[in-house]
Amino acid sequence: MTRMCGLDDDRRMLERHLLAVQCKLANAEDRSETNDYVKSWMKELKSVAYEADDVLDDFQYEALRRQSKIGKSTTRKVLSYITRHSPLLFRFEMSRKLKNVLKKINKLVKEMNTFGLESSARGEEQQHPWRQTHSKLDDSKEIFGRDGDKKMVVKLLLDQQHQWKVQVLPIFGMGGIGKTTLAKMVYNDKAIQDHFQLKMWHCVSDNFDVIALVKSIIELATNGSSAMPGSIELLQKKLDEVIGQQRFLLVLDDVWNEDKRIWEDELKSLLCSVGGPGSVIVVTCRNKQVASIMSTVKPHELVFLCEEDSWELFSNKAFGNGIEEQADLVTIGRRIVDKCGGLPLALKPMGGLLSSKQKVQEWKAIEQSSIGDNVGGKYEVMPILKLSYKELSSEMKQCFAFCAVFPKDYEMEKDRLIQLWMANGFIQEEGTTDLIQKGEFIFDEFVWRSFLQDKKVVLKSIVYASVTEYETVVCKMHDLMHDLAKEVTDECESIDELTQQKALLKAARHMQMAETKLEQISMLCKGGTYLRTLLAPSDLWKVYCSNFLSRPLKDFKELLHASASLRALQYPPYSSNICKAINAKHLRYLDISGSNIVRLPDSICMLYNLQTLRLMNCSMLQQLPEDMARLKMLIHLYLFGCVSLKCIFPNLGLLKNLHTLTTFLSVLEMALG
Repeated sequence: MTRMCGLDDDRRMLERHLLAVQCKLANAEDRSETNDYVKSWMKELKSVAYEADDVLDDFQYEALRRQSKIGKSTTRKVLSYITRHSPLLFRFEMSRKLKNVLKKINKLVKEMNTFGLESSARGEEQQHPWRQTHSKLDDSKEIFGRDGDKKMVVKLLLDQQHQWKVQVLPIFGMGGIGKTTLAKMVYNDKAIQDHFQLKMWHCVSDNFDVIALVKSIIELATNGSSAMPGSIELLQKKLDEVIGQQRFLLVLDDVWNEDKRIWEDELKSLLCSVGGPGSVIVVTCRNKQVASIMSTVKPHELVFLCEEDSWELFSNKAFGNGIEEQADLVTIGRRIVDKCGGLPLALKPMGGLLSSKQKVQEWKAIEQSSIGDNVGGKYEVMPILKLSYKELSSEMKQCFAFCAVFPKDYEMEKDRLIQLWMANGFIQEEGTTDLIQKGEFIFDEFVWRSFLQDKKVVLKSIVYASVTEYETVVCKMHDLMHDLAKEVTDECESIDELTQQKALLKAARHMQMAETKLEQISMLCKGGTYLRTLLAPSDLWKVYCSNFLSRPLKDFKELLHASASLRALQYPPYSSNICKAINAKHLRYLDISGSNIVRLPDSICMLYNLQTLRLMNCSMLQQLPEDMARLKMLIHLYLFGCVSLKCIFPNLGLLKNLHTLTTFLSVLEMALG
């Protein structure tokens, strides 16, 4: 049957074509910036490559399915030849799919050969040691030349102690100059800690919604423990209740609002009606107009770093991997620093980039590029950020671009981010390095090169009958880096963006759903979907939890049915029957944390590719399916807060790939004992 269908030959040919194309992708990416035809070809290639990946993944799923059936009765093996899982039917179906995708990729390969593309030095690109080569990052050692600014701002804040009205101090300057960094230095200063009775930090970004902002401030003042009213009048009363006459410091980070009316008539009147003498609001913004609208104290303008501070910041990165500061590299490095114009967000990625290069000619190539010729605004610093991106390996490029699925200022959890990279196949095992090790290397490299920032360890709590606490590493992405991630991919979309563009979900591959946008699902699904990541945070669904037949829930279930290529899914916690809607073949990441589910359905055991299963805070969960030991690919199983769970499942020891298991000790002992 294999020879008759040519199945194995077609599969090998598909893999060869994909490798041949991959060797020339780097050159094609460069050419696509100036050649619309190559750009269109690359877009079509990505679509076909995803289709090919699904086909090859079908083979893996079938192999895992058959492996899980080993030991079943002879009668059932015979019957399988006339069921939908028949090996005969599988070969015919896969033969049809393979021939279809091969036809498409053969056409693209022929077109590629007319472009005169050059093969990339694939070996050089992939020569990453996949291990840590630099010291663990300490953010405090990355700040240079801002001590004077810090002292001035701290003094300004303390000097307001006799002011009865709330004062507003803006810190303004261009993007990437370090406004948020300075605000954090001030916020964490010992004198400021002692002076203010209440300290709060809120990132505003593009969303200057007064009600949402006031709600966030109330949550910050009460550590998120306060019931929230809906009207502005009740919010004002609540604000006065939780802040009262305390001397407070409120940082509003990354403000863009230029509408004086919204500030003066709506938000200012609310915030200035509370607080004791000496209370201050610090605002960080790029726009001088925003600063002038909001200020009651003379705004503090943050300027470029001086030459020596710029060099210190750059060399701290560039020579941080143990590269010797040889004279030639220092000379070239100082000229590169001049091109960065004293902008920290340009200096750090550039230093991080050069820390991976030890040859003089490599440094010269960077110097001779056109980057940084006119640093003075967003679009002048972008070439520097783009160059740092272009120097990433293909795996790292995909991992970076994926971060655009999250909104600006989103706090990303390191382990979860790596698991989503793994689920989407962005990282592959290499030699003795497993997926987790490589994912951790890429994450740390992103932090080192400033693609990600604000890395820190936080303590998270799951509260039910008792409090379960666990540590996790989180980080954020600078908004200009987020702009870059959005620019280099058209695969990460939000419902808001799709609605504004009047586009369908068909083009999107990764999506995180936003609050109150569920009604728009059905409108976007017309024409099908090729989603590979769908993240729907649990708090989205609380409004619908009392009605399982609500239109949004039904639409979401239809969306799951339509998403046959799904690799990663986080879905609502109030729909225990929705598991049946999941397409089992490709799913590798499933998060149903917070669900009111009592028993996981047996269909979970058919997710043979599943790597990560998150069931945290499923307080009503009592039982797991007995056959979960069939999930041979499972690496992470999270059971924090599953207080009703009495046991896990038999044969836990058969899960040889299991790396993470978070549960209660008594449950674990029952499973192993």
